Amino acid sequence: MSKSIKLCNISEYESFIDKFDTFLLDCDGVLWKGGDTVPGKKLLFVTNNSSRSRADYVEKFKKLDIEAYEDEIFSSSYASAYYLKNVLKFPKEKKIYIIGESGIADELASEGIRHCGLSDSDQQFKPEDIVPDPEVFRLFIYSATSECIPSSGFISPGAGAIAAPLITALNKKPDGIMGKPNKPMMDCIAQKFKLNLERTCMIGDRLETDIQFGNNNGVTTLLVLTGIAAEKDILVDNAPIIPDYYISSFGDFAKLC
Repeated sequence: MSKSIKLCNISEYESFIDKFDTFLLDCDGVLWKGGDTVPGKKLLFVTNNSSRSRADYVEKFKKLDIEAYEDEIFSSSYASAYYLKNVLKFPKEKKIYIIGESGIADELASEGIRHCGLSDSDQQFKPEDIVPDPEVFRLFIYSATSECIPSSGFISPGAGAIAAPLITALNKKPDGIMGKPNKPMMDCIAQKFKLNLERTCMIGDRLETDIQFGNNNGVTTLLVLTGIAAEKDILVDNAPIIPDYYISSFGDFAKLC
C-alpha cells in the first residue's frame, strides 16, 4: 500500500484543490477547529453526528462565520431519512421508532416519515414507556457508528456507543447502517448531488469512519490532524487505514484566499 502524501505549502495546496470539483467535509474535529472554506469549489458537509438536524447545523455554522445552506449538509440523521424515503420507499402508513435525539426526529419529519419513541435527550428512559405499536415498521436502521465525538477538551460518547447495548440486547445486526464509512450513505449523497466520484474528495479527522468512507467508495481522502487521528497512526508500519493525503489543519487552505 502506498504511503500518504503530506500537504505542506501553498503550491501543494493549489495542486491538490485543482484535482477535485467536490469536497465532502466532516464537521466535528475538522471545521470546528478551523472554519475557513475553499473558494470556487462545491463543499458538502458530511457528519455522523445525528443529534443535530441540518437546520441546527446551519445555525452553528452561522455562529462560526461559515457560509452554509441546509441543502449542503448531509448528516447521518438526514441520510437515514433520505434512505428510508428514496431508496427503501418506506410505507407511508408505517412509523419509525426512534432511540436518539431530536435531530433524527426533525429529519424524518422533513421527509414526511411518521415516527414515535425517544427523541429528546432530556427524557428519562423507563421500560414502561415502551408500548407496542402495530404501526411501527420492523426494520433496524443504525444511523452512525462513531463511538465518540471530539468536543472542547474532552471526548463524548457517539451513536456507536449508544447503539452497542441495543445490538447486544436484540442479538441482531442492523438491517442497514447509514453513517460513514458505509456505502448506503455515499450512495445517497451521490444520487442526490449527482457526484463524479473521481473528482470528489472526502476530508475528515477519523481513519475508521471518514477515511475508510472514502476508501470504501472509490473517493480520494484527506486526513486532517485536528481531531481524533494523529500523524503517527498513518506512518506506523502496516497501518490498516491510510489516507491518500493528510494536512495539519483544514484552516491551512485559507492561505489560498
